[in-house]
Amino acid sequence: MEELVRTDNIASQVEVFDWKDAIRKAGQILIDTGDIKEAYIEDMIESVNTLGPYMVIAKGFALAHAAPCEAVLHNAVSLINLKNGVDFGSRNDPVNVVMCLACTDRQSHMEKIQKIAMRLMEEGTIERLAECKTDKELYEVFNKIKENE
Repeated sequence: MEELVRTDNIASQVEVFDWKDAIRKAGQILIDTGDIKEAYIEDMIESVNTLGPYMVIAKGFALAHAAPCEAVLHNAVSLINLKNGVDFGSRNDPVNVVMCLACTDRQSHMEKIQKIAMRLMEEGTIERLAECKTDKELYEVFNKIKENE
């Protein structure tokens, strides 16, 4: 299977204080890789403040994102799992896995998003992601590197 999330865009067992911190930590990975600017993280947090916890799209999983803007330098995805789950105020709380999606426009990323969605919809994927103890394990589970996945 193709690489959906790069190794340098993954972090496991991340300690966070609340949902805002979870978004910041997932977004910081994309700042570190040069894919977004700080303003995009604030846009994602403001989206939740304005629209509610719509980012929590499945039990235990949040897809942090905001509208395409100048703060997004490249289409990119990061993935973290949390040492302790956090509440976003959703019926699908607590969130244990956060993916950050940054897009430069509304179209160029659609094929990759579809592949990511298909992976996330596979039974047990989110639970396995939440249980990963290392970055390598998180990478392998999400990208289906092992034959038994």
